[in-house]
Amino acid sequence: MQMGAEFAQRFEGCDIDKVLTIESSGIAVALATALKFNVPLVFARKKKSILMNEECYSTEVFSYTKKETSNITVLKKFLPAGERILIIDDFLASGEAALGLANLVRQAGCEVVGIGIVIEKSFQSGADKLRQANYRLESLVRIASLDDCKVTFL
Repeated sequence: MQMGAEFAQRFEGCDIDKVLTIESSGIAVALATALKFNVPLVFARKKKSILMNEECYSTEVFSYTKKETSNITVLKKFLPAGERILIIDDFLASGEAALGLANLVRQAGCEVVGIGIVIEKSFQSGADKLRQANYRLESLVRIASLDDCKVTFL
């Protein structure tokens, strides 16, 4: 809950309608954040369920850690046009997951008000990609390097 409270403080005053994340490891912190804002949580699925027969937004996302591409989806009814969306995820490496979620938000005609990340791997390209795309990025922890089994923080 403390991470959710920290994101709520950092994005205070942003008039957030929903929190969006990708399944599954980002759900806990995204839920804590949504609870602090008293808004719904929506999560993108990495695989379309056979029960998902309604219209959805989708985009391809390459997973840096799994070295595979997923077609992430969100049902259209969960992202009505005009909403202000806060994206929350656990890790930021190459930025593909966050950019994919932002793509879903754009497809829906919504606005990304910010992206909150628990752990940013600053030595990889993700943070730079998000900032170059003019997204507000707030990371709780920034790692400068993981050399010789040693973590160096920024």
